[in-house]
Amino acid sequence: MNQINKDLEILERLTETKHLFFKETSKTIVGQKDILDLMLISILARGHSLLVGVPGLAKTLIIKTLSEVLDLSFKRIQFTPDLMPSDITGTELIDIDQETGQRSFRFYKGPIFANIVLADEINRTPPKTQAALLEAMQEHKVTAGGKSYDLEKPFFVLATQNPIEQEGTYPLPEAQLDRFMFNLKIDYPSTKDEISIVRKTTTEEKEKTNSVMNQSEIIEYQNLVKRVPISDNVLNYAVKVVSATRPSSSSLDFIKESVDWGAGPRASQFLVLAAKAKAILDGRPTPDIKDVQSLVAPILRHRVLPNFNAEAEGLKIEDILEKLLISIPE
Repeated sequence: MNQINKDLEILERLTETKHLFFKETSKTIVGQKDILDLMLISILARGHSLLVGVPGLAKTLIIKTLSEVLDLSFKRIQFTPDLMPSDITGTELIDIDQETGQRSFRFYKGPIFANIVLADEINRTPPKTQAALLEAMQEHKVTAGGKSYDLEKPFFVLATQNPIEQEGTYPLPEAQLDRFMFNLKIDYPSTKDEISIVRKTTTEEKEKTNSVMNQSEIIEYQNLVKRVPISDNVLNYAVKVVSATRPSSSSLDFIKESVDWGAGPRASQFLVLAAKAKAILDGRPTPDIKDVQSLVAPILRHRVLPNFNAEAEGLKIEDILEKLLISIPE
């Protein structure tokens, strides 16, 4: 069997698994289908996500359920002002042999050594500690005592931020925000969904979630994403959208007037990878321009920096990106 036929078989299996994924997650999570869909895309495209939402919207529950359904190890780190880099990555401690009394250093792994890591309120901790997490996200390894330790694959970081309480926080610089594939905004549930949430969480009955994937299958799907073909016109469109956000080279007047800083080449890479992952999750062998368009907001909203003019006119980043898509011909 050639590689193309093998890939089509994997694609068919993934489509079936996606239906099971949403069936299992719905046992615990009410609504939030779009957020879960984007998280799944992010995992298959080997990206990380930043989740922005007010407290009490079940951000921790969503990611914990995700780890259970995907059969992946999960660790939660609560970021606080006194958190040290070693509290995340791990530390070397002196180990004493009980029989010989000989002393040696042993590395004790921190909570970063998990498949899915929830970095809760990442903007609560100083830049030095933020950098330790972001380095591990980029390199997929931790260095301590001159030795490197590889992080287990797949590795996915979900960081959360509270958008309303900014006192005593350390906002992530643009260069560090760029490490996240998606910036996901989680909103209040609808009245109907909230009724379902209250009903589910105020009784003793709890449905058990079953895993629908495992580590080796996820890695297989991640490798498939890389092999997915993409047409030149879709790839060129993705690059054209990203390059149009840069005021220095954009041909669009409203970008020059409303934007201080545009997205870099990493955004183009993420747009293409995410579009490929979205296509195979929908059971299609190749992405189209609509896939790219649907992913522009979560990929570009934390990479494009509006200026004072945009603020004065009441333009939000979503308004700018919507206008951008209208202005770029397919």
